[in-house]
Amino acid sequence: MERRFIGAGVLAGLVAGIISFVFARIFIEPQVAAAIDYEDERSHAEAALTGGGHDHEHELFTRSIQENIGAGVGTVVFAVAIGALFAVAFTVLWAYVGRRWPAADPRTIAAALGGTGFVAVIGVPYFVYPPNPPAVGDADTIGSRSSSYLTLTVVSLILAIAAVVVVMLLWSRLGGLLAGIVGTVGYLVGATVTAALLPEFREVPGPVMDGDTIVGAGFPGQVVADFRVYAIANQVLMWTVLTVVFGLVLGALMRRSAASDRRRESVAA
Repeated sequence: MERRFIGAGVLAGLVAGIISFVFARIFIEPQVAAAIDYEDERSHAEAALTGGGHDHEHELFTRSIQENIGAGVGTVVFAVAIGALFAVAFTVLWAYVGRRWPAADPRTIAAALGGTGFVAVIGVPYFVYPPNPPAVGDADTIGSRSSSYLTLTVVSLILAIAAVVVVMLLWSRLGGLLAGIVGTVGYLVGATVTAALLPEFREVPGPVMDGDTIVGAGFPGQVVADFRVYAIANQVLMWTVLTVVFGLVLGALMRRSAASDRRRESVAA
């Protein structure tokens, strides 16, 4: 059965990745293109200000390849990997829950895992360090920004696992509601403290100035806002599709298992 769970996770990730890429191609890619256009305009303004020329960097791959083949492959591979990890987490969780509460519906467990996973892996890190389109950010701080984001993601995931363990341990003593509140509060406190200890990064480029004169506009705030909205919407879509497809496959596996059990009982009778 564990292999079937993994297969279900990979299939769910594949479907989620394809749908996520289509969404990103329609809604996110125009924001990326706008950011790249701004970066080029800013480089021209800075070059004119310093009296130097602006050299166009040679791209190894064209924008068409990057936004279609590159983004498509990357998105699908990422989603499939998430789906496989989701299936592994579900297998471990169901091994415990299924033994302790035999009447539990595995699809409910998968839905709870999907919501928890999204909050821990995507939601909290996004809230603290929202993604930026190209041309936003200082190249000198990219290492610090990446390490801070990774640190928060890892800590958030560990705290989420700890919260789930606490909920299951306290369930029989306090009941589901109080156990859930205790686990959730503990997670939120830990995530808040971690976020407060990590550095902040506010690096949206301002206008290019020549004394008191603006010679180049600052980064358009609407592009940043749209990019971030579409980015989180894309992740919500991916995790929702992943969880729903995984649950549907679980339902099919349950029906097949029940039919197999009835056939065996019929033969034994």
